[in-house]
Amino acid sequence: MDHSNSSAQSPIADLVGRARAAQRIYDTWSQEQVDMVVTAAGWAIIEPGRNRELAALAVADTGVGNVEDKVRKNHRKTLGLLRDLQGTRSVGVIAQDHARGIVEIARPVGVVCAVTPSTNPGATPANKIINALKGRNAVIVAPSPKGWTTAARLIAFIHAQFDRIGAPRDLVQLLPSPVSKQSTAELMTLCDLVVATGSQANVRAAYASGTPAFGVGAGNVASIVDETADPALAADRILRSKTFDNATSCSAENSLVVVDAARPALLAALEARGAVMLDASQKRVLQSLMWPEGRLSAAVIGQSARVIAQRAAAQDAAGRAAWLAIAERDPRILMVDEAGVGPEHPFSGEKLSPVLTVYGAADFDAAAATVERIYGYEGAGHSVGLHSAVPERALRLGLTLPVSRVIVDQPHALATGGNFDNGLPFSLSMGCGTWGKNNFSENMNYRHYLNITRISRPIPERMPTEDEIFGAFFARHGAA
Repeated sequence: MDHSNSSAQSPIADLVGRARAAQRIYDTWSQEQVDMVVTAAGWAIIEPGRNRELAALAVADTGVGNVEDKVRKNHRKTLGLLRDLQGTRSVGVIAQDHARGIVEIARPVGVVCAVTPSTNPGATPANKIINALKGRNAVIVAPSPKGWTTAARLIAFIHAQFDRIGAPRDLVQLLPSPVSKQSTAELMTLCDLVVATGSQANVRAAYASGTPAFGVGAGNVASIVDETADPALAADRILRSKTFDNATSCSAENSLVVVDAARPALLAALEARGAVMLDASQKRVLQSLMWPEGRLSAAVIGQSARVIAQRAAAQDAAGRAAWLAIAERDPRILMVDEAGVGPEHPFSGEKLSPVLTVYGAADFDAAAATVERIYGYEGAGHSVGLHSAVPERALRLGLTLPVSRVIVDQPHALATGGNFDNGLPFSLSMGCGTWGKNNFSENMNYRHYLNITRISRPIPERMPTEDEIFGAFFARHGAA
């Protein structure tokens, strides 16, 4: 549907109009031409000099994460996505099933509104842009205000690559600064599809916009460590995940649920690798720092454990020396013990920082029940981690917990959105199903940016007999 005349005087309507005109041209391009555009957009962020510039700009502007991990994230997530897309068809006929008489044809959705967060102001827009372009769509990025400069630089790099291959610049555009709720809402209304990553407020706005939308649920990942897990390997994986980019990922563990028999060895392994368990007094101070008014504070989001300890020292006169001693150790993560779940226990929720909540459990069944309680409060639908030598336990979690993914024996934040050593699609937007109030439960990929038209031709008729359909039912319960 063409919405371009609904706000004729609006600058945003003009932006969408230009995108729509470019998309109509792009709609006529071949698969080979489209794949060249996709590759050009990918090279715009992967090229080492540009990648590092974007990573440094992201940290400087948002104050979140660290440069080296953002460099790795920009590179690996984009390279993995390009690998996933290589050889896939998104133009014309993409599948034929002669037995069923069905032919599938890929069609663009049109103009995509891509809402992106400050935690990943380079990697997430790049992922959405590339997926949208694969489907012959135009895309307009609506970044968080803090991430605007990084997104603008990324799009400038993409435009320079487009100039090299003769692609229309208006295929990829940016919502003008200053970005506001009102301008983002107008863009959502005027586009043909909204893909929203970030705060739940943004996701709810996307769903309420009247435009078809994909949004993601809240993150609050919990991982189970059972009595059969190798404590050293589990600790290595947990720390790789929880420290990556200062835990800005929604896929980083927020809670560990540890079977009691595994606790001593696991905590020793974590502490040997730089984790610090806080005492009850320090936990109270950290809680007041992290949630001063009941909401997670920017003072900790995406900060290192050392910085968080220094900031805690500044507001804890009695415990200042102990906090500074922790900071001097340059801790990798801070840990707190917890037993409760819910608003009155904020450590049971998402923290977006290298702070990890540790729960105890008598056995695996109790651990699974604790995770279910946590997700009853926050994080339902996303994923759960498992460190275990018992394969059947992963199946048990997949059959019973409200999760879309069970990540087994992997660094959770690196694995959930696809990795080179697992089979999940590379993505920075993970659907959480109806548990997370989403309309999809897979890793968002290029097929979510397509309409698919199906041609149906007649095939030899095969009508089942009533006995084929009802035979087992009648045999057991009768034909009455």
